[in-house]
Amino acid sequence: MKRKLAAAIGIAGMMVSIAACGSDNGGGSGKGGADAKELTVWLTVDAQNNWPELVKAADAAVQKKHPGVKIKHEYYGWPDKNTKLDAVLATDKVPDVVEMGNSEMLGYMVKGAFAPVDPAKFENSSAWLDGLKTSVTYEGKTYGVPYYAGGRVATWRKDVLAAAGVKAVPKTYQELTADLDKVQKKQGDKFSAWYQPTRDWYAAMSFVYDAGGSIAKEEGGQWKADLSSPESLKGLTEFKNVVDKYMHGDKTKDEADRPIVYGQGRSAMMFAAAWEGGTAADPKNDKTGKLKDNLENFVMPGPSGRNMPVFLGGSDLAVPVKSKAQALAAEWINAFTGPSGQKGLMAKGNLPNDKTDLATLKNDPATVVPATAAESNWFVPMAPGWGQVEKAQILQAMLQNIGTGKKSVEAAAKEADAAIDKVINTK
Repeated sequence: MKRKLAAAIGIAGMMVSIAACGSDNGGGSGKGGADAKELTVWLTVDAQNNWPELVKAADAAVQKKHPGVKIKHEYYGWPDKNTKLDAVLATDKVPDVVEMGNSEMLGYMVKGAFAPVDPAKFENSSAWLDGLKTSVTYEGKTYGVPYYAGGRVATWRKDVLAAAGVKAVPKTYQELTADLDKVQKKQGDKFSAWYQPTRDWYAAMSFVYDAGGSIAKEEGGQWKADLSSPESLKGLTEFKNVVDKYMHGDKTKDEADRPIVYGQGRSAMMFAAAWEGGTAADPKNDKTGKLKDNLENFVMPGPSGRNMPVFLGGSDLAVPVKSKAQALAAEWINAFTGPSGQKGLMAKGNLPNDKTDLATLKNDPATVVPATAAESNWFVPMAPGWGQVEKAQILQAMLQNIGTGKKSVEAAAKEADAAIDKVINTK
């Protein structure tokens, strides 16, 4: 699931209220609030619908240690959660634990909405996945705990590849492009051997990071856009090559409708979030009637010769700075995200929050691909103005200009760098 920074994070009343509030209640680090009698936990409906037993187990662990504690749960859909959160953060009736998409964390950390936590108090924190650890870290402090992860894999149709003479998944990028060349030749120019939406910046930036580039770099406490560096330009150029050669759909689209297009049978391959293949194969979306038995996942090889670094999505758990039960909240989070919780989440098809558990998934043929792919990952620049970069869709505009040929790679990157530099250091 794609999660974006909340535009409403700038609500004036909420920010004034948070700015006037300190973190004397414990900062989630055990300094205070351990004797609280009530705990309010906000999670998304994913937990309510898919792993309610893990929530109950965390409740039981906390209540065993603190008899009489009342734990209240509220569940929200992703589109609704932040609107509700922004409203209550301006009051004294905040939740004590709140689930956040990892790409949502930054804007709230910048504004001081969450209390710092002590990573040492959470099991397996030393092994948290790099992308998730980055998502809860701002200016050297930790403001949340990784919950679970979601990665990206390559998915293609075995039947279409077999018809082109390809019988095994590629191990290198050169093998991949050679296989796709065969498919494109056989299927013709109205078919996308690789359906790669032009505005899909998650995929495009994987090429950038694979080439040694980045969106932006921090130098002397300031962030500076890096898309015009030789390394980043190399990655963007290869992304353009893919779009030019294999993508024969609308080159002004983003990734939102990718599973629908794939389900229509107009493509052989996609590089996408791991769940998108299953969505495309859902009978509601599969117009071919063939996807369920013909989809095959594999680790996306990068042009560099290494596995392609993927954007690591997922969820984090944070403690609002105005919570009066921060230490108790931290205990609940630890019970929920600890070893037993991670095993439960993995059993439900999620990637764990730590490298130790992730390694165990590589021993299972059913999970080896997403687990291996997630080992190489990247995350957005943790800059104060990153939310403004996303809101302005600077990367998407750059990629559309590149993909449609409106501007050269160099010109589009230079323009994007200038736009990023204007806002990336602004709180």
